[in-house]
Amino acid sequence: MKNLVSIGAGGFGREVVDVVRAINHVQPTYRLLGIIDDGPSKLNLARLAAQDVPYLGTLAAWIAAGAVGATEYVIGIGSGAIKAKIDAILTQEGLAAATLIHPSVTIGSLVTLGEGTILCAGTRFTTNITVGRHVHANPNVTIGHDVVIEDYVSINPAATISGDISIGRGALIGANAFVFQGLRVGKGSTVGASACVTRDVPDDLTVKGVPAR
Repeated sequence: MKNLVSIGAGGFGREVVDVVRAINHVQPTYRLLGIIDDGPSKLNLARLAAQDVPYLGTLAAWIAAGAVGATEYVIGIGSGAIKAKIDAILTQEGLAAATLIHPSVTIGSLVTLGEGTILCAGTRFTTNITVGRHVHANPNVTIGHDVVIEDYVSINPAATISGDISIGRGALIGANAFVFQGLRVGKGSTVGASACVTRDVPDDLTVKGVPAR
């Protein structure tokens, strides 16, 4: 069993707990030591307690205490910028990033997943896909052929990425969004929920609507 900590007590962070437990149900793999969060709400702490998951304190305090017992970590936070910052800190501390794949996920041929990637229930990856570090694919995401997803991207539930697409570092694809074939979504950009992207999205831009503008 690998000793794992997860960062983030918010909604996605608690969904990560269920992904870990689904993996362990098929093949015992991880001992989840608990959740780290710099400012959890009282409600989220109560929700963690209901999941029977310990709260381990802030990231700085946990590291100062010697990162007790952990060998691997995963980041359950959607923000690309925050993921990049935490990744740098914990990599420097010598921890490895765990890659979590829910047992219901389907993955085709020639797919490469970066360390720290989390694929939630019902995600579908087809063929010739390259994924960077700490990419999140939320439930029921579909990724088509010949796609490149750079580091720290988050793709929200039921989004569809068609074929031959590139998604830049730290971008966010909203729930139920659709990106047409052959396009690029720039680094740091946000595609709004239910948007339909029909042309390239420049870096650091938010688009929404049908077609997305």
